[in-house]
Amino acid sequence: MKTLNLKEFGASKEDCVILVDMFLEESKREGVSAVKILHGYGSHGVGGVLYLSIRRHLADLKRKKKIKNYFGGNRWNLLDDETVNALLKDKSCFDEDLNKSNPGITIILI
Repeated sequence: MKTLNLKEFGASKEDCVILVDMFLEESKREGVSAVKILHGYGSHGVGGVLYLSIRRHLADLKRKKKIKNYFGGNRWNLLDDETVNALLKDKSCFDEDLNKSNPGITIILI
């Protein structure tokens, strides 16, 4: 699974949305089926803004069928039926954050 660490960039929420779009397009071209975005969750004030703007954007991309689905780190566990179905369909989705309830990440199926 490819990973994009938005916390490294220190970019605005608008720029982070652009970075995510570019990352998704690049990943699609490479044939990657799932990616992980590290955005933080607000413990230092900035992650919460990124967390919310990225999740809103992903909801829009899902609605437009530009991505298959996305999972907040808090849902990325074996107790979530959609997560289990995604893992059964594509073993490459397995990741070290599975079952860790990490709200600072988002997994995206593309």
